[in-house]
Order: sequence, then C-alpha cells, then structure tokens
Amino acid sequence: MSRREIREHIFKLLFLVEFHEGEELEEQVRLYLEQHDEIKDENLRYINEKYHKILEKLAEIDSQIDQVSKGWKIERMGKTDLTVLRLAYYEMKYDEDIPIGVAINEGVELAKLFGGEESPAFVNGILAKLV
Repeated sequence: MSRREIREHIFKLLFLVEFHEGEELEEQVRLYLEQHDEIKDENLRYINEKYHKILEKLAEIDSQIDQVSKGWKIERMGKTDLTVLRLAYYEMKYDEDIPIGVAINEGVELAKLFGGEESPAFVNGILAKLV
C-alpha cells in the first residue's frame, strides 16, 4: 500500500471526528477499519497510531490553523478542507519522516480528490502560512 493510500485512510478516519464523538467515534473507526480488510497489519498499525497521535494534538492543530486563516474561522471551513489541513499540518509539524514540501503537496492532492473546486488553492494558502 502506498503512502498516499495510507494518507487517504487517515484522512477518512479524521473526517469522522466532525460527525461523531466518544464511544460512537471509536465504533465508527472500528467499523471503517473492519470494512477495509485489505489493509495489511503493519499499515493498519501505522494508520491507527497516526490517527490517534493527530487526535491528541487536535486542539493545538486547530488553534494554529485558526490563527492563520484570516476571515475563515474553523467553524466556517468546509469539513473536508479542515480535515486536510489538520492532517497536513500534523505531518509538517510532528512527522519527521515527511518533508514539509511533501506534506503540503499531499494536502493539496487530498483537497483535489475530496474537496471542492477551490479547496486546493485554499488548502495551499493556509499551509503556506503555517510554514
């Protein structure tokens, strides 16, 4: 499984955060992972660990995004764009294995894949400010 495919799974799990809380969120994550039995054990561990690490830093990540997104508070952002920004910012700030340029590029690619027409430019602009 490629890094991009792994990142897409992490994105999808993070997207669930916007719609579920507590035990319900945990159940949704479990169901998602069960439905994707093609994910090998080592990739499954990586996805699960990175997802939980991002959740631990979510308040800090959101605060940083909120500070640079003039006129676009987190509450007003599209859920897809916000999820992409959270994942990309985590990779830029906390994942030493991923160069900043790669994190930004992959964030823009996720925005193209899952976001709206203006999502890639919006995501790129916010991530550039976060650098």
